Amino acid sequence: MTIPLRPFGRTGVKVSALALGTMMFGERGNRDHDDSIRIIHRALDAGINLVDTADVYSQGESEEIVGKALAGRRDEVFLATKFHGQIGTSPFHFGNSRRWIIRAVEDSLRRLRTDHIDLYQVHRPEEDTDFDETLGALSDLVHQGKIRYIGTSTFEPSAIVEGQWITERRSRERVVSEQPPYSILARGIEREVLPIAQKYGLAVIPWSPLAGGWLTGRFRAGGTQPETSRGGRQPGRFEIDAPENAAKLAAVEALALLAEQSGLSLIHLALGFVLEHPAITAPIIGPRTLEQLEGQLGAAEVRLSRDVLDEIDKIVPPGVTLSARDQGYHPPALEPDRRRRSAA
Repeated sequence: MTIPLRPFGRTGVKVSALALGTMMFGERGNRDHDDSIRIIHRALDAGINLVDTADVYSQGESEEIVGKALAGRRDEVFLATKFHGQIGTSPFHFGNSRRWIIRAVEDSLRRLRTDHIDLYQVHRPEEDTDFDETLGALSDLVHQGKIRYIGTSTFEPSAIVEGQWITERRSRERVVSEQPPYSILARGIEREVLPIAQKYGLAVIPWSPLAGGWLTGRFRAGGTQPETSRGGRQPGRFEIDAPENAAKLAAVEALALLAEQSGLSLIHLALGFVLEHPAITAPIIGPRTLEQLEGQLGAAEVRLSRDVLDEIDKIVPPGVTLSARDQGYHPPALEPDRRRRSAA
């Protein structure tokens, strides 16, 4: 098995066609540090060289595990982490402000046991922080050598373009990547995000290519409700009997049949689909166990025929996300108090 390398946008860096996500390492997933480290080492040995984490994953514990795993192997890895989410209870330990970014990067560097982060990503947009404020702080970190590149995650198309505009007109370091949600069940980014990424030469490293577990075969019509750590945090997104998930369940049944007819596992069909899009750099797989990792590694060699891709398009049309809960970001402008006229 060989995991091919792909260009990371226009940076000149080459990364593996699969990225290892580490959200499931730590308190919210696999609490065994030694086992989590074994999984990371197996991924590296298999040829994965892009490792993605975030400070908010298990409140820094995931970064600590990654830091221990990369001891003596740091140079083998293009290391990515993120900031934005609430850390602890302080109102200052959150968001996209210069004040927090300067503190957050030092904390991540310490936990990751490294002197630099290859890709430092804005985990979510923040409406009340000027994007130029954020990019200014991140540009300073690039100049200081503490980070190498800047990325975003789950940004709206307009915000992605705004980042490129700020770079051009205010001489900031350029955003080089976007990390959006993307799977057969959540294809909304095909409308604008992926074309914009291609226009500006951005790397795209999508999260949840298996739709949070829906495309692993565990969620089936007539089956019992799977017990998942994600389900405990986001029950509405993962309840198989919830009316809003009926379309997802029907699609999974059709996709499982298509995978069987194609001689593939549902997992390989799902990952192969994401890998086929020309705008995609490397989907992020997020195993909790070594068995889950092994079941996903071979997807890098999967090539789906035009006929199979056409059948997938019949099941979930291009540009369609079956559940709004899978979009990953709810724009503040859609909140009731922002879209109702005054009663006065």
